[in-house]
Order: sequence, then structure tokens, then C-alpha cells
Amino acid sequence: MGPIKVAVAQLAPEGFDRDRTVAKACTAIAEAARNGARLVAFPETFIPGYPYFALFLAPTQINEHLRAAYRDALQVPGPETAALAAAARSAECHVVIGVQERRGGTLYNSQLFLGPDGAIVGCRRKLVPTSHERLLWGRGDGSDLNVYPSALGTLGGLICYEHSNALFRYALQAQGEQIHVAGWPGGLPGINNLIDAAARHYAFEAQAFVLNATSVLTEQALAALPVEARSKLKLGGGYSGIITPRGEWLAGPALDGETLLYAELDFGLIDAMKSIVDSAGHYARPDVVQLKLNRKPQSPLDDSDA
Repeated sequence: MGPIKVAVAQLAPEGFDRDRTVAKACTAIAEAARNGARLVAFPETFIPGYPYFALFLAPTQINEHLRAAYRDALQVPGPETAALAAAARSAECHVVIGVQERRGGTLYNSQLFLGPDGAIVGCRRKLVPTSHERLLWGRGDGSDLNVYPSALGTLGGLICYEHSNALFRYALQAQGEQIHVAGWPGGLPGINNLIDAAARHYAFEAQAFVLNATSVLTEQALAALPVEARSKLKLGGGYSGIITPRGEWLAGPALDGETLLYAELDFGLIDAMKSIVDSAGHYARPDVVQLKLNRKPQSPLDDSDA
């Protein structure tokens, strides 16, 4: 397979407004496709936006914002995913986008995978919400550690600090992941060093390409946040880019401002790295250490004897 062109969307949500942010994502998908991209990656919970309020407000102060989060969350499938799917289909482009998903009475931090035919290929949930995020989101399970075969290669993704867990990483890598989408929030430049270390190491460890997508904070996005949060966040604060299997930046990192970043992926670079170190192949020692993955979706109801 020859080189394929991909894009990373470093964008801000439209005032944390779900419908306007869906429209913005659809516009970005169309623009990326016009520029030749066959895959476009978006940041963590891009729709409707990352819940910064939980980071800066006391737990007793978040109820109003939590109710808004429920109201603006996406159903999968639902009308918002239908709009995104139509954009992917029109652009003939794969899309991986961070969304706040609602299922029943629980919210989840999810990555939605769409095919170029508009089909929902998968929707994986963050396995463990980080710190303050536990005030909002439920947990994923082993069914959220899947990879997705495609005409471009084998796609996978993790969200933010999931990249700190070696077992989560290896669960994807052992399934032959070739293109990894790493989703992060923006506006938090204090963690850019961690993002850099995590994303570049992932690329080397997996011998895969990493599309690293963070949001940014614009004046408009900042104005939509609680006053307590505005004083502690910074405009910009992005760190998006595209990384080779050697851990080198092909595009980016883009530090400030909204932008679409592009690069061509040469899969020969994967072969070159795997000839030296194939973490799930000749460099593995399953006779010494082995990962067990429970893929079964977890439910509080077991009616198997019904």
C-alpha cells in the first residue's frame, strides 16, 4: 500500500454548544478531505467540549454544569452521530472523534470511529475516568480495547491518561494496531511534556503511527466556562501532531491556535521498525509475561439463566 494522507484537527468546541460543534466538525471533515486526507482525528470529548468545570469547581458546585452535560451528551447512534456519519460519507473519509456519550443515566468519555461509508465502526469508552472526571463519567470495560481493521490499516485509540497504563496500551498493540489516535483536552499546557512523552513513546512501543489530537481554548470557548475556571486556564494550550513509528514528529506539535495538520504515512516505516523490535511478535516473550484481556461487556444484570 502506498502512502496515505491523514489529518489531525486541533480545534476548539463552539462555545461548548453541541449542535454548533457538530457542525464545526463536519466542516473540518470536508476541508480535510478536500486537502486529500483519508482519515481525520479529533480531540478528547470534542463534542460538546471537555468538562473543565469539574477540574476547578468543588464537587458541591458542579450540579448545574452536570445537568448541562447530560443535556448536551450524544446518543450513539443518534441525530448528532448521523450528521457526523453523513459528513464522513460525503468526504469518503475515516473519522475518529471524541464525544461525551450518554447511555441511560450514565455519561461516558468516548471515541467514535466512523468509516468512509458513514458506518459507525466502533465507539470505545475511556476505561477509567481520571481524577476529577469520576464526578461525571462511568467506566468502560474490556470491550473498549478493540482495534478496527480498515482499508487504511488497523486503527485504534486511547484517551488522555489511558496512555499511562501499559496493559491498556499492549492490549491494542498485540492486536496489530498500525494507526493510533490519542485524544487529549487542550488549554492545559502544564501537561504538554506528559503528552509529548506518552504519544512519542506509544509510537515507538507499538511501531505504529500516532495521530495526537488536542483541543485548544479560544476566547469564545474560555468565555463559556465558569469564572473560576477561566482564571486558571490559558488560551491556546494545544499539542497536536502526527508521529512516526520511530517517535519522530511528522507534523507538529502545534502549540497554539486552531489548525488542521497533515502528513503522509509510509507504512514501510512500520516494517522497518518491526524488523528490529516487534513488541507483539519476535520481541514478545509470552512464555515469561502474557496479557489476559477480558473482552466481555460488563453489565449489572446477568440473565444468562433466564
